[in-house]
Amino acid sequence: MTLVEEPAATQAPEKEIGKARRRKEDARLITGKTTWTDNMVLPGMLHLAVVRSPVAHGKITSVDVTAAQQAPGVIAVFTGRDFAEEQGSLPSAWAVTPDMVNPGHPSIAVDEVNHVGEAVAVIAARTKVAAQDAVELVDVDYDLLPVVLDMEEAVKDQANLCHDHVDSNTCYHFVFDAGEVGTGADTDQAFADADVVVSRRFVQQRLAPAFMEPRSVVVQPQGDNFTLWSSTQIPHILRVMLAMVTGVPEHKLRVIAPDVGGGFGGKLQVIPEEVISLLVARRLGKPVKWTETRSESLMTAHHGRDQIQFVDVAADREGNVKGLRVRLLADMGAYLRLITAGIPALGAFMYPGIYKFPAYRLEIDGVFTNKVPTDAYRGAGRPEATFAVERIMDELAVELGMDPLELRRKNWIQAAEFPFTSVAGLSYDSGDYEMATQQALELIGYDELREEQRRRRESNDPVQLGIGFSTFTEMCGLAPSRVLGSLSFGAGGWEQASIRMLPTGKVEVVTGSTPHGQGHETVWSQLVADSLGVPFDDVEVLHGDTAISSRGLDTYGSRSLVVGGSAVVKAAEKVVAKARTIAAHLLEASEDDLDFSGGTFSVRGTPGTGIGIQEIALGVWAAHNYPEGIEPSIDAEAAFDPENFSFPHGTHICAMEVDTETGLVKIRKYACVDDVGTIVNPLIVEGQVHGGLAQGISQALYEEAVYDADGNLTTGTFVDYLLPSAADLPHFDTGNTVHAAPGNPIGAKGVGEAGCIASTPAVVNAALDAVRHLGVSDILMPLTPERVWRAIHQGGDGGDRATAGTNAYGGASTETTSGVATDASSLGGDR
Repeated sequence: MTLVEEPAATQAPEKEIGKARRRKEDARLITGKTTWTDNMVLPGMLHLAVVRSPVAHGKITSVDVTAAQQAPGVIAVFTGRDFAEEQGSLPSAWAVTPDMVNPGHPSIAVDEVNHVGEAVAVIAARTKVAAQDAVELVDVDYDLLPVVLDMEEAVKDQANLCHDHVDSNTCYHFVFDAGEVGTGADTDQAFADADVVVSRRFVQQRLAPAFMEPRSVVVQPQGDNFTLWSSTQIPHILRVMLAMVTGVPEHKLRVIAPDVGGGFGGKLQVIPEEVISLLVARRLGKPVKWTETRSESLMTAHHGRDQIQFVDVAADREGNVKGLRVRLLADMGAYLRLITAGIPALGAFMYPGIYKFPAYRLEIDGVFTNKVPTDAYRGAGRPEATFAVERIMDELAVELGMDPLELRRKNWIQAAEFPFTSVAGLSYDSGDYEMATQQALELIGYDELREEQRRRRESNDPVQLGIGFSTFTEMCGLAPSRVLGSLSFGAGGWEQASIRMLPTGKVEVVTGSTPHGQGHETVWSQLVADSLGVPFDDVEVLHGDTAISSRGLDTYGSRSLVVGGSAVVKAAEKVVAKARTIAAHLLEASEDDLDFSGGTFSVRGTPGTGIGIQEIALGVWAAHNYPEGIEPSIDAEAAFDPENFSFPHGTHICAMEVDTETGLVKIRKYACVDDVGTIVNPLIVEGQVHGGLAQGISQALYEEAVYDADGNLTTGTFVDYLLPSAADLPHFDTGNTVHAAPGNPIGAKGVGEAGCIASTPAVVNAALDAVRHLGVSDILMPLTPERVWRAIHQGGDGGDRATAGTNAYGGASTETTSGVATDASSLGGDR
């Protein structure tokens, strides 16, 4: 090995962290020059099509597959009874309470169907068309049962049951009371002593994740070994769960997530079709493929949100908040999927938001209905919590006659108070809400907008202007294994990474965090380039294959950079430490006397001689000269399990125009300033914020999964399930403050869900601010022109009826406490 004579003045490589690099994976993704699961073709591969229930609730009395078996190209037809002894039940990994009811979830229904679209049989055929044609030939008879759809009706005594083998439609009753656990004051007393109590009923409508790439599965049997490709966010978790459900030994099962075209939580799942495909491949000994249609996706992929929120806030006349009470009805759908039950509970710790509530109590009733199950969708419980607290703060401001921003300022955590333990028991790590808010106000031109709003109101302009705020925080970096264990979550939250130094000096990074559009390959390369001092283009990132990356807990909950990236940095530190030992040997110096900078080890105080880490990689491979007692390798791996969540925060401000004559709403301006900690790649952060904003705004204005009275999904295509295009969204003025997270080596907080969490209440608050002087105090999401027009001209919330809201404990939502009235008589409404 040759020691390098350094030039007299060596220029350090340009730092990668903070550089707005274009994503290295984009070229193949946006041109389609990659391998999606559905692109795969294996010799002798069969195609699967699923026969689905057209009824929401019924007993299966017979399944006649004779005609389908005889159809051209059909190889086999299987019913739920054919797999009854081996299909097990789909996993539910989060037992929210010890007495939580899990009715079981067969991948193919055997005796009873519980939602429209549930699988009742599967066709295996030589071509996709033949399989789809044969679906129509399967004759299934059902005895219809009562359909349970309305959560408020479902929890009543004597209600019809979604599952006749359980006692009620209540899945669980979860309670968090800060007074009882010692993180806050007595809630009942706080409300009894308050001057003002405001109560509201909010509705989080049901949403479809609507990922770009439909779900797809390919299974190849090889003797008693199986390789399964799936468009999934969780190849490592999927492997474990499939082994447990089907009995295939884990070491005989390889799971690969190739490039995945979006997920948004919708692919954080063990889906029936993954189990079905594995069972059919095992039974027939042939490779199989299943790919859903878009209508199948909207009908059978799990949905998100779907909560009714009863929220009470207590305060004094000066606007100091005294207590918060929340009662949720959370729709589980017909079954418990992977983390269905835990999604509302995950948000339980974020209802207090950034505010210093002295008292807090939350109750959740998980409710079964005859709809497709709910589960994670971008933000997963935290958008629901943020919506509730940001909406109720606006309602309190109206009641007190205060500026909504001044009310927030009066009650939020001050910068000097960090780290701050919230009333929910979380330790918020760092931040400055005032700084972010001030920047956002400047970005949007707040004073000018308020002046324009005043002029429009005075002139009775038919197009009114409103301004809405959302000052939020969220718990990200979903990871601390001990915390997850205390919440009865079925897994830990650590992440794994390894770094391999190749003989030519190139670097392979193996990560257990699996991308589906986030930019892992680029950001991990930037982290490693800085840590090892190697060129960005010399780093290759490997992921998504359990045979290559054997350990990992995958991607969700804004944990990729915070947890997965930290594991990469930790592994890089170990590589440098190993290389340092060899460098000291070659330079004939003490390890303590070596400096490492720009990829080169040099002896402190002895300029001119050094050795690069890429040269060491070649020398270690040759193994001609290295210290005795160590192995000839500088490769390393590391796991990272943080002690705490991270807490990004920000201020989002929306200026909204509302046409009072037509109900049409239009976002005039949108500005947000987010603090996501250390920013590794500003371009990727900007993209994540924009994408999150699009989805949060879309919930406020466009999206809703709707069922009719018989349990049929009436929004089963993109004709009926409305999504915005780029032309429907405004220009976003974005900014950042930076307060590094102390709980990970990068200082990152997470950004993937921030825009989605913060934007929805900002948009709704803006719309209401525009028309509140006309007597409107709530409008159901999405804020369609019809609903907005109804709310303005007919009263109520724009739904089918105007219903008085109720407080979190069932009382009327119009209260008078110490002479201050809170009128919520126009809230509520049917979905």
